[in-house]
Amino acid sequence: MFIDQDGNTTIITQEKTSIVELVKKIDILYDRFKNNNIIVNITKLDDVKLADIVEFLQLSNKHRKAKHSFVIVSNSANLDEMPDEIIVVPSTKEAFDVIEMEIMERDLGI
Repeated sequence: MFIDQDGNTTIITQEKTSIVELVKKIDILYDRFKNNNIIVNITKLDDVKLADIVEFLQLSNKHRKAKHSFVIVSNSANLDEMPDEIIVVPSTKEAFDVIEMEIMERDLGI
C-alpha cells in the first residue's frame, strides 16, 4: 500500500494485497487522512468484482458522512454493477474530476 498526498486529497494505491486486507489497513490508518478527500487506486488488481467494491462501502459511507469525497479507481470493475452509494471510476483523472464536482456541490449546499 502506497499513500501519496495531492493537496487536500490522499491517494492510496494498492498493488498486491487483497481488498479485504486493504480495507483493514485503511481503517487502521484512517485518522491520518480522515480530513482529506480519499482516492483508492486499485487499478493494479485484476478482476475486481462487485463484492470487492462493497468491502469499501462502510468506510466510504463514514467518510462521505463527514463531508469528504471517497472515490475508488478501478479499470477492471464492471462499472454498471456498482451501487449508487459508492463512486467507482476507471481513471485517476476522473477521480479528481469527481472530487472537484463534489467540493463545488458541498460549497453550494447541494
